Amino acid sequence: MRQPRSPEPVARPAGSVGEVLIAALRLGLTSFGGPIAHIGYFRREYVSKRNWLDEASFADLVALCQFLPGPASSQLGIAIGTRRAGLFGGLAAWLGFTLPSAVALTIFGLATVSSDIASAGWVHGLKLAAVAVVAQAVWSMARTLTPDWWRRLVAIVAAAIALGWATPLSQVAIIAGGALVGRLTLRPVAVASAVGEASPVSRRVGMLSLVAFGVLLLLLPVARAADGQPIALFESFFRAGALVFGGGHVLLPLLNASVVAPGWVSSDQFLAGYGAAQAVPGPLSTFAAYLGTVSAVPPNGIAGATIATVAIFLPSFLLIFGALPFWDWLRTSTGFRGALAGTNAAVVGILAAALYNPIWTSAIDAPIDVIVAAAGLALLVRRTPPIVVVVLAAIAGELIARAGAAG
Repeated sequence: MRQPRSPEPVARPAGSVGEVLIAALRLGLTSFGGPIAHIGYFRREYVSKRNWLDEASFADLVALCQFLPGPASSQLGIAIGTRRAGLFGGLAAWLGFTLPSAVALTIFGLATVSSDIASAGWVHGLKLAAVAVVAQAVWSMARTLTPDWWRRLVAIVAAAIALGWATPLSQVAIIAGGALVGRLTLRPVAVASAVGEASPVSRRVGMLSLVAFGVLLLLLPVARAADGQPIALFESFFRAGALVFGGGHVLLPLLNASVVAPGWVSSDQFLAGYGAAQAVPGPLSTFAAYLGTVSAVPPNGIAGATIATVAIFLPSFLLIFGALPFWDWLRTSTGFRGALAGTNAAVVGILAAALYNPIWTSAIDAPIDVIVAAAGLALLVRRTPPIVVVVLAAIAGELIARAGAAG
């Protein structure tokens, strides 16, 4: 007689949704410095201070979030919140970490949307700060993600294609091509299998999440063609959140092609908002809230900010919930890890192309601009907090504008 199948072990929540929300809100209000710094904040808060998980479990979740597309620090928060208080704990962790910066950037968007900011000196300074921030991101990512000449070649080819074929489709094709090259040619060092704790998400929920992710990624473009602007806005930001690898800075070329190319947001508005996003705590992906606010085509304002923010983070939820039950298999799959390595190399190329166009071409008008951007880069390399660089660049931009007006 066939024995009944034993139930799948699922970890029981160890804490409450409220305590997760409070802890995440604290981080959302104080975590400056980008994804790498966020991971350090999370370790201090969740491992050292609250003892919600040990060092090994924390490292395992960091690795999972590095493997998946999407903003790594936000996904890490979702994973820790889910592990602590179940699916609603993951939602609470995201809300607490994301809302402060999303609200701040929405307010910034509302304050600037009714005024002509293109000629403001401080806005030009924000654009110069964006040059420094992205240059530093390209350099640090290249050192980590392209350690050999084969992956550097992948990055160079990806950059050339991105510069010559600047559309959302090209970026999808470049990422897919990088994954294929990595799958066929790269052989990462094997990772030993580890006996972990029971997943806080059941395999059934995991499979449903992965199916939902795939269905939305495939069908939203079809729905966009048949419907109006709300679906188009949602689809653009969902696609960006689903395809971004390597940190929030990689959102820049994806979002530029999605909102600047069709004329929803001007290049000046785009780069000014990106500079402002460096000056707020929390995830860089809340840049989407600003873009949804200032979109020239409805829905915009608070409604646009809400749609854009939900859309860009929804893939993170679906992927984290989908991957947690299968992480032991994913982490030991050589093919998966090779594809990821190729994808990351391609991402370096895409971001390098974006550094030139639109960032450099839109921000650099005179030799003094090069000096300000280079000074900002030097400060970032010396580990100066990005908010300091943004403020100094804005002041420099205003002083340059006033000097030009006086002359």
